[in-house]
Amino acid sequence: MKKIITLDKARLIAQLANEKKGEDILLMDMRGVTMMCDWFVVVSASSSRRINAISKTIQSELSKYGISALHVEGKQNPYWVLLDYEDVVIHIFYKGIREFYGLERLWSDAPREWFDNKCLKKTSRKQ
Repeated sequence: MKKIITLDKARLIAQLANEKKGEDILLMDMRGVTMMCDWFVVVSASSSRRINAISKTIQSELSKYGISALHVEGKQNPYWVLLDYEDVVIHIFYKGIREFYGLERLWSDAPREWFDNKCLKKTSRKQ
C-alpha cells in the first residue's frame, strides 16, 4: 500500500469533497501557524445530507490507504463535522455556520489554496 504524503492527502480530500458537491473548498497551510496539524481543509455544504455524504466519502476513501480518522466530531450535528487525521483536519460546514465561526479569519496568517474543478489556486488572500 502506497503511503500518501500530507499535501497529497489534503488535495485528495479536497477532490473528494468536490465530487460530493462540496463548495468553497479551501486548503490552509497550518505548518507555520500552529503545531496542531499541517493542513486544514475547509468545505461548505448546502445541506446536512451533503455534509454527511462528504464526511462518509472522505473516511471511506482514506481507509483504502489504511488511514483512519483519529477523531470525528459532529456526526450527530447536521451543521459542522470535523475529521481529525492528525496532519490534516477537515471542517465541513453548513454555509451559514462556516461564516459564523470564520476559521479563515481566525487563521488569517495561513497560506491558502482555493480548490476548484480545474485546479488549486494558491493565494495569500485574507478574508
